[in-house]
Formats: sequence, structure tokens, C-alpha cells
Amino acid sequence: MIEKANVLLVGCGGIGTIAALNLELGAKATVTAVLRSNYEHVKANGFSIKSVDHGQVEGFRPSIMRNTMPDVAKEQLPPYKYIICTTKNIPDVSPTVAEIIKPAVTPGHSIIVLMQNGLNIEKPIFSAFPDNIVLSGVSFCGSHQIGLGQIVHEDDDELYVGAFRNPSQDPAVEDKAAAEFVEIYGAGGKCKPEHNPNVGFSRWRKLLYNACLNSLCAVTDLDTGRIQMADGAVENLVRPAMEEIRSAAKACGHDLPAELVDFMITMDPITMYNPPSMQVDLRNGRFCEYENICGEPLKEARARGVPMPTLTVVYYLLKAIQWRTKEKKGLIPIPAPEDHTVQK
Repeated sequence: MIEKANVLLVGCGGIGTIAALNLELGAKATVTAVLRSNYEHVKANGFSIKSVDHGQVEGFRPSIMRNTMPDVAKEQLPPYKYIICTTKNIPDVSPTVAEIIKPAVTPGHSIIVLMQNGLNIEKPIFSAFPDNIVLSGVSFCGSHQIGLGQIVHEDDDELYVGAFRNPSQDPAVEDKAAAEFVEIYGAGGKCKPEHNPNVGFSRWRKLLYNACLNSLCAVTDLDTGRIQMADGAVENLVRPAMEEIRSAAKACGHDLPAELVDFMITMDPITMYNPPSMQVDLRNGRFCEYENICGEPLKEARARGVPMPTLTVVYYLLKAIQWRTKEKKGLIPIPAPEDHTVQK
């Protein structure tokens, strides 16, 4: 009997639930899932999943469910081989990803899988856990939680896995860990994850969608169908932003083919009327991932002298919106209004 990999999955929303389902289905992993707002509902009822890959799945539960982060040392738990993070990555709001997972990480043993969006997300993880392998998971999945425990998964699960190069690790060992994770994830036969060592290319490629279409849908509150129909939005906003990403990626050594621009713009059929993740977050009054998705590519471009006029405006719009959200949540101290009426 093959020993199953002990996996911790942090964040069981749309992407995380499909990841847990794939891992459990392949029978090469035992998944402990950390749930938050949906914990009580899923504990009682399981997940209801409508999936393009898995069909209709009712009552799915990961092997172990928790509403708190495991503390391996204090609870004397077996160490986790993989710690998969599918939560939103919001470095400007505490707690950060590194702070969240710290109690569960076994130094030198746990392989941290960042199945999250954006650029340079590995840097704070390297700083916090210098002795651990860190993998990149770039997911094109189209999965959303539309209600407590209700998952709609509309796009085939494409997952590109590679190792972030940690200076303290052996690249051959990192690549082996990535290949093994791909094998475990795809063992159920419902998806075809790919080991792609060129992590930079994969992440810049997805930024064509996330930094541009995702962000612009968020600030305009137009879904991917309506933004294609809106007068001038694609040609004067989306396409220029994508070309800026292509230029920045090229300056960083990643040549994204020109045809990817039209592919990303039309990837979601108009009549799907798909609201991307950042738009959903803003509609629900949640924080958004603007720093890693827009801010980091902007920094990389500036460092190489690549102008990004469209994305600069989008970034600062999102930064202002994030400030507004912080104020609403009581994280920004606002002086009380004064009486400025003129006294006669």
C-alpha cells in the first residue's frame, strides 16, 4: 500500500475545493482543509459542486476539516508534506500568507505550494521559510463559490506547476518536488496538470488576464462579457494594458506571443458574463489582490524603463479602492469632521 501524502490546504473556496477534490480523487493524498466562513455548512452538508470536469458532485468533504490553522508542534501532528495556499494573497493587510501558515510549516520538510495569483509572491515566503521548497501553481480553473458550500466550476482545470528558485535549495530537488506534486494532483484523471519549470513565463502569461482584464472589470464593474461589448473598452483599455504586460514581460526575459492578447480577451465567451475574482471581491466589500497582480509587474517594468501608462492608472485606482475598503472596515483612522461654516 502506497503511503498517501499528508496535505494541508488553506482556503477552501472555488479554487481550493476543486484542488481538494482532485487530490482526494487520485487517492495519493489525504487532505486536511482549513475552512473559514463556510466551515459549519460544509461540516454538516459537504460541498455541492457543479463542475465541467467532475460533473455534479454532492456532499464532498475533504478527509479532515478544520476552522483553525493546525499548529504542528503544539498539537503534535504529523508534519505536512505539502501546504497548499489557495487563499487571496493580500500583502498590505495582516495577517499575511506567511503569518497564516507559520504554525503548520515544518522547516526543511513542508513543501509550500502557492496556488495564488500575481508576481513575486514567493519572496516573503522565502524570507519566512528559507529552508523550505516553494512551488508555483498557476491555475486557469474558472471556479467560484456562489453560496455557502456551493461551487460552480466552468473551465477545465489547467494547473501549471514549477519551483520558485530558492537560493538555499538544490534546483534538481525543487524540480523533483514539482513533478511529484503534479503526479499526485492529476492522479484522479479528471485534469491534466503540467510541470512547467519556467515559472516566470507562466506567471507573466496569466498576468495578461489578471492584471488587465481582471483589474479593469473590477474598476469598471463590467464582467468579461460586458467589457467586450462596452464602447471602446477593449481597444482603449484592455488591449493597451495587455500590450504593456507583454513589453514588461519581454524586458524580464519572457516573450509572450502576440496572439495571446486576443486569446485572453475572448477566453470567456461574451454570454458567460463572467465576473472575475477581483470584481467579485469588490462587489462583496472584500479586499482585493491588487499589489501582487498590478503593483509587482509595475515595479518590474519601472526598474527596466518600460512605460506602463494604462496599468499605472489602474493600479492607483485599485489602491484608492483598497483604501476605501480599509476605511469601511475601521483600519484607517479618520479625523472627525469639523465645522467649517463661517462665523459672522
